[in-house]
Amino acid sequence: MTTSASVPTEPEGAIRGGTVTDRLVDANERYASAFTDPGMDARPVLHVAVVACMDARLDLHAALGLELGDCHTIRNAGGVVTDDVIRSLTISQRALGTRSVVLIHHTGCGLETLTEDFRHDLEMEVGQRPAWAVESFRDVDQDVRQSMQRVRTSPFLLHTDDVRGFVFDVRTGLLREIDPT
Repeated sequence: MTTSASVPTEPEGAIRGGTVTDRLVDANERYASAFTDPGMDARPVLHVAVVACMDARLDLHAALGLELGDCHTIRNAGGVVTDDVIRSLTISQRALGTRSVVLIHHTGCGLETLTEDFRHDLEMEVGQRPAWAVESFRDVDQDVRQSMQRVRTSPFLLHTDDVRGFVFDVRTGLLREIDPT
């Protein structure tokens, strides 16, 4: 499989003829030249929101057989259900009609190697402690259970009966469902 990571590059941060951002802007111009407005609404066709880790190895649309417009996708480090994820899910449900929530963590997550000391180190480096928690974890299954519980108990969410959690195996591409109990 060829990925953009396997394409030879110039020094870190530089791509032939410019920066990585220049490359992305150029790609957008090519995309836009063939783009036609699909006439979609912001409401996801499948009425589902997917919360997942930001890990670049997760191609959620391909892994889940999703098409453009099928779901809302909310991603962050670890796929952890934070206050901002609850905010996004609340808007997704209350304003845009989603009913189901799928949570996806994955094997080999970088948050398994961090601790809250990361915040302390940042404070020592920049002189200010971040207001956010790292939300690191040692047991990915347990962290999925915690995330499911956070969604199910949020007073802001209308639909908490169809909340399911999974661990994506980055080596096989398979999802493994996590029992919430």
